[in-house]
Amino acid sequence: MKSVETLIDQIKAYNPKTDQKLIRDAYDFAKKMHAGQFRHSGEPYFSHPVEVALILAQQNLDDATIVTALLHDTIEDTESTYKQLTGRFGDEIAQLVDGVTKLTNLELSSSETKQAENFRKLLLAMSKDIRVILVKLADRLHNMRTIKHMRPEKQTQKARETMDIFAPLAGRMGMQWMRDELEDLAFRVLKPDARSSIVRRFLTLRNQTGDVVTKIAQDIRAELEKASIEAEVFGREKKPYSIWRKMQEKNEGFSRLSDIYGFRILTENEEACYKVLGVIHRRWRAVPGRFKDYISQPKLNGYRSIHTTVSGRDGRRVEVQIRTHEMNDVAEAGVAAHWSYKDGQRVENPFTVDPVKWLSDLTEAYNNADNYGDFLEHVKLDMFADQVFCFTPKGAVIALPRGATPIDFAYAIHTRIGAACVGAKVDGRRVPLWTRLRNGQSVEITTAEGQRPQSTWVDIAVTGRAKSAIRRALRDEHKEGFIRLGRELARVALEHVGKKATETALRTAAKNLGLSGSHELLEQLGSAELTGSRLVEVLYPELIRDAEGEVNQPAGRIVGLEAEQFAEPGNCCQPLPGERIVGIATRGKGVIVHRIDCERLAAYEDQTDRWIDLHWTEGRNAATHAAGIEVTMANDTGVLGRICTLIGEQKANIADLNFTARKPDFYRVEIDIEVRDVEHLHHVMTAIEADSDVAQILRINARHKAE
Repeated sequence: MKSVETLIDQIKAYNPKTDQKLIRDAYDFAKKMHAGQFRHSGEPYFSHPVEVALILAQQNLDDATIVTALLHDTIEDTESTYKQLTGRFGDEIAQLVDGVTKLTNLELSSSETKQAENFRKLLLAMSKDIRVILVKLADRLHNMRTIKHMRPEKQTQKARETMDIFAPLAGRMGMQWMRDELEDLAFRVLKPDARSSIVRRFLTLRNQTGDVVTKIAQDIRAELEKASIEAEVFGREKKPYSIWRKMQEKNEGFSRLSDIYGFRILTENEEACYKVLGVIHRRWRAVPGRFKDYISQPKLNGYRSIHTTVSGRDGRRVEVQIRTHEMNDVAEAGVAAHWSYKDGQRVENPFTVDPVKWLSDLTEAYNNADNYGDFLEHVKLDMFADQVFCFTPKGAVIALPRGATPIDFAYAIHTRIGAACVGAKVDGRRVPLWTRLRNGQSVEITTAEGQRPQSTWVDIAVTGRAKSAIRRALRDEHKEGFIRLGRELARVALEHVGKKATETALRTAAKNLGLSGSHELLEQLGSAELTGSRLVEVLYPELIRDAEGEVNQPAGRIVGLEAEQFAEPGNCCQPLPGERIVGIATRGKGVIVHRIDCERLAAYEDQTDRWIDLHWTEGRNAATHAAGIEVTMANDTGVLGRICTLIGEQKANIADLNFTARKPDFYRVEIDIEVRDVEHLHHVMTAIEADSDVAQILRINARHKAE
């Protein structure tokens, strides 16, 4: 465990005027409060807040933030109280510690609705004092650095929460170094084999080509010296998670990726940045579409830099970032730079963003979200997105996430403009509304009276603001239709378990789901925001548990198993009685049952000892076997209700229903049903296919839907 002197020396390096007495007092108080407590690693618990304080000290932060780090777990995990902290350390520090405690108690990895509400509370805490989230981020970083001592299931939960919430939040605040490390630490837990593979490929590449980073950096320095430009050049290999994400996005193997190296050039002033850019582009061929000027168009968190990608040594693509030293300070610390100290004084960096303005910009777009799902979508889209900058015909700049369309542009101007949009011109040329906008383009939106948002726009739009406004308009327009459809779906879902969709039952379910009443419940059922199985689960959870209790029981209608073996149907093919089947033995006593034509069996061709010859018994089965169908039907009132009735008339049960497409003229819906056997499924599909409003019906399975 680091001593208080080590911490004070770290702080004095950037703030000689630090209040050493305050730091020592906080250190001693927290050490006393945490006495006798230990971490999963066996270390004294107090080592954790000390490490968190050191992380923040490395960011040159003020004394109040450092003290908060030392005390951040005292209210939650010790006998210390808010009143005690106020009396000893003052209101400012007590409020900061209390804010961190409240953030710690938020369950950000819980269900989506609760997660969204808690994220809203997180932003509220940040709005009071953004240093609260700085401490929380440092707390999460140290926990991720020592995550190997947690239980495996806890590691997975924390890593997923870090990847979904804390890493992108750090990036949105401009703390890119912290985002990179958090992502890589989470990646190590969530995809250990993938990360190890990428690290091995880097080592192999380094052995084959030598230290490419050093060689390219020397090439850049040589060119800058020829042009008499003073600058510092730094190079590095991209982080494993960054490489893996590119592989997933581009669907390419490691060997096909080219821009796996990054270089940063730091200059003395802005003019030199553009001179460096000229030198780089004259010496190496620029890659089209990979140039971004964040100096002339800074990001909302204050980030400024020029980005370009060129074909460097031996044709390898390299990414180059060019910025001044002051810009780099903000790029490293982000919004935290507002509290940075140097030589005992707050740093006056002209590029630092006022945290109050930053938070205002961050939360403004979320205020129009009319439900927690929309809000969470806003947050995640905004935090993950890179930006492009487009212009209105009058020259106003509109900042949008990468991949945005004219629909997003229209809604960014005003919701009224977005709703009335009928067309767009980009750089004077008419383009489809699904066109992806690029940096520097001029966009003109054409509107018309009477135009209303189309359902297809939800798939076209990228921004949370546009998606939320479109969905709200569609809900308002189709609300009555959704309610009628939802009432039919509720009836079918509850009749499946022998219950009735009474008004009392619907009001009770709405209350448990946090909805305003039965109408909102039915509307969400009809618009596929809520499933029938979820409705049953809310009202009658014991019935769900009873159904789950039947899994992994000894097979009663399959012949060919040993006495102690039990069978499970493969989700990849969902075999039914009447179909030829084969079993694959697992390491335990379980046997996975597949249809004889299942594609998954190809993976076991070399493991014939695991194959078991199985067949179904003769006789009539109960309607308990899962099957999936996909129905494409006309988008008209009553059609889906009629399809549900047809399924019921054939004595099959509807287990779940999910819309995969909802267009102006048709619906496509996946329906999970329970049938007796393959002949029963055929009867159901024939009855549906005979309906005049059904365009197509297909049998699908769980694997198909997951893909």
